[in-house]
Amino acid sequence: MTPTIGVLGLQGDVREHFHALAECGAQAVTVRRAAELAKIDGIVLPGGESTTISKLLQVFELLEPLRQRLRAGMPAFGSCAGMIMLATEVLDTRPDMRTLEGIDMTVRRNAFGRQVDSFETDLDVTAFDDGPVRAVFIRAPWVERAGEGVEVLARVPDGPFAGRIVAVRQGAVLATSFHPEVTGDLRFHRLFVDSIVRGGVGAPR
Repeated sequence: MTPTIGVLGLQGDVREHFHALAECGAQAVTVRRAAELAKIDGIVLPGGESTTISKLLQVFELLEPLRQRLRAGMPAFGSCAGMIMLATEVLDTRPDMRTLEGIDMTVRRNAFGRQVDSFETDLDVTAFDDGPVRAVFIRAPWVERAGEGVEVLARVPDGPFAGRIVAVRQGAVLATSFHPEVTGDLRFHRLFVDSIVRGGVGAPR
């Protein structure tokens, strides 16, 4: 089975996710219209600017159709701004911000600081037993509240942000504060493609 994975192509680092998905044996396609949702087995929400993505989802009339597909069990993976878009609640954002409500969590936008505060660190991820993940944080969010059904996959190990939640999963929906697509480490994309999409977690389209 070669799954077809949509990458939301409204704004953000789309190309990097395309490459990572292809390396994992998936067919990646760009999603910009509601009709395209019927043709995919899962979707990736890339990093970018969350308030811009929220606005464009409404302009392109994608917000509600995508919400409905997620409620029906379609797998999704969001990185950085994609994590923000999957949250049920977002702190430090505009009052007109709208999200996809795919994971029961509260996320703080730009929690680690501005662009100049970007950093890298090694994370122990509970889903992987083959060593730490090198994580790149760029104007990243963190999770302030994870709901009862949310599995915490990784926390910042040390420093001033020690203990902050930066990777989560709820059923067929996966989210990271950082950018796995830029490091060449494919483990999160393989988790999404192989275990979640190919593994049949969530409802069929």
